[in-house]
Amino acid sequence: MNSKLKDISDNEIRELFQSRFQRKRGEKLQSSRETAEHIRAFLTKYPRDVEHFGIIYLDTQLNIIETEIISSGSLASASVFPREIIKRVLALESGSIICFHNHPSQELLPSSSDKALTNKLKIALQSIDTQLIDHLVVSHENEEFFSFSDQRLI
Repeated sequence: MNSKLKDISDNEIRELFQSRFQRKRGEKLQSSRETAEHIRAFLTKYPRDVEHFGIIYLDTQLNIIETEIISSGSLASASVFPREIIKRVLALESGSIICFHNHPSQELLPSSSDKALTNKLKIALQSIDTQLIDHLVVSHENEEFFSFSDQRLI
């Protein structure tokens, strides 16, 4: 290991990672890979052994308004209520969203529940003229991710 790295604390490394990859309010996410990097950087402050479900709220120009966790659960699930997401979309005047969650198991393929929730959210958001841009499943352990949009599931 590089001797310089030994002198840097885990917190400093985490902060450097966040500052490099986590996008700020008003910035755009240009691709699913950039979005996954933003999500991974955002999730560094959360425990890795539970599932977290979050939303990136975007304005009508697809600029970031806010990124937040809306639910944290267990090793294999997190309860998500579309009604609560709709309330927050309206409060932030968001024109579109990207939803995301991690799989602590490192399995990136979405479950049937993930697919059903994505469809339910898409329909609910359409009723208020808000677009679901993507749903990403990310891993803490590597750079891999699953994008519903890239796989044409949205």
